[in-house]
Amino acid sequence: MPRRTATMLASTLMLIALLCAGVFIPVPYSEMSPGPTVNTLGDHDGEPVLQISGHKTYEASGHLNMTTVRVTSAEYKMNLVEAVYGWLAHDNSVVPHDTLYPDGKTEEEATQENAEEFSQSQETAKVAALKALDIPVNSWVVVSAVVKDSPSQGRLHAGDVIKAVDGTTVKKPTDVSELVTKHEPGEDTVFTIVPAKEQAAAEKAGRTPTKTEKIKITTETSDDAGEKRAVVGISAGTDHTFPFDIDIKLADVGGPSAGLMFALGIYDKLTPGDLTGGKFVAGTGTIDDNGKVGPIGGIGMKTIGAHDKGAQYFLTPADNCAAAAEDTPDGLTLVKVDTIDDALGALKDIRSGKTGDLPTCTEG
Repeated sequence: MPRRTATMLASTLMLIALLCAGVFIPVPYSEMSPGPTVNTLGDHDGEPVLQISGHKTYEASGHLNMTTVRVTSAEYKMNLVEAVYGWLAHDNSVVPHDTLYPDGKTEEEATQENAEEFSQSQETAKVAALKALDIPVNSWVVVSAVVKDSPSQGRLHAGDVIKAVDGTTVKKPTDVSELVTKHEPGEDTVFTIVPAKEQAAAEKAGRTPTKTEKIKITTETSDDAGEKRAVVGISAGTDHTFPFDIDIKLADVGGPSAGLMFALGIYDKLTPGDLTGGKFVAGTGTIDDNGKVGPIGGIGMKTIGAHDKGAQYFLTPADNCAAAAEDTPDGLTLVKVDTIDDALGALKDIRSGKTGDLPTCTEG
């Protein structure tokens, strides 16, 4: 066989072998891509996304779109060819598998966690919107979860209202850990609670709960990576009672990142006029009870999804601005927001045409 022919054959076989290796050898990466965007002021699957009853509402036009990201499943095995294609593609992002599914998290566990975060984001969005409108919201501290085999298992339950710890009134979730950690591990602490069933019955009857209990719990030593301290094995959160009904109808979405856009949609529905002035505004960001906007993941995919849908402006959490500005889609203005008040101020500038006053992510 001529040397040239042999060389070409060897090169061809090597190329085939490399291609086969690229197709069949898995790599520890996952893929993110732009997901659907949904107008919080509009309909989804035939019904309004925001449904409010018991309070006057107003028609709202324009767009306040929440944005999403699609990700490959926990079980999906990406190969080298797919990883290289994803790295080169503009509208995909390849990230380490552990970024999306840390500590070997399964698809089911990730879905459950995302559903819980999404539900919580709806509650905080309602609170933030109503506070921005100076509409009172009743709030209280609750047991949000009990750790298995902890001192609190069987003593405290999810939904129990925590009124006090060691006789000191609890006003916010962080008060609970601060009071518990004043003890040395092995010491007793006393929780004054309204049992979850009593709280639920009182809410249903529209009355103030009357039954309280004092529960003595022996603390134990923490086993996490932090400083050793006394713990009882619960996490505390906040629950709320709203003065009227606000329902958010949106399925097949998870995570906390739609909080800001839900809050703005609720605000718009409860006030006359249009927040956007008819403009197409999209955005993202978590939000807490006080209207503080937090960062999210997949910002680049969300700006692409919003742009492809027709958005002109994108409300961007301040902590995501630097990453979002690295590759901004043409024609999309990234507006930096840190609170719901920032977002409302930016929307005022957008609808009045004062776009030169907008705090953008391109600013220093």
